Amino acid sequence: MNEISRSEEFSLSGAALRGAPWKTAAIAGGATAAAAWAIGLVPFLPGFGLTGALGVGISLFALIAAIGAVSKPEAGDRTTRQARLWALQHPWKFSLLPAGITAVLEYPVQLIVDQEGIFHSAWDSMWRGALVYLIAGILTMSMRGRAHSR
Repeated sequence: MNEISRSEEFSLSGAALRGAPWKTAAIAGGATAAAAWAIGLVPFLPGFGLTGALGVGISLFALIAAIGAVSKPEAGDRTTRQARLWALQHPWKFSLLPAGITAVLEYPVQLIVDQEGIFHSAWDSMWRGALVYLIAGILTMSMRGRAHSR
């Protein structure tokens, strides 16, 4: 059996994400962040501060893009279809890219908006990315039935 390199795995993950519902993911992530922040403004209600709300929105953005990408493995061109089938067959390897996207987008939020130090910002970003990795991996694994053996 041919083993593929880590860079080839990231290329396949990126190809699987091509055609993901980015607009839907951005709208849902933005709306969730706004709602979480607004709820935090209401007295006597537990809510998120601005940083927490943005983090929830970023995480939801990455999850919707990831799951939307693999939900229809038969859609797209031949390369995209093959990459999506690979993602469904290797959910934990595929989930590394959405987790990385989350951590990279979350880092400046932690660093600039929350004014955390560079190490604390990196730590918080990695934890949020790890949570997205876990959720995306579980959801993608649950969708394995969509990957037809070829």
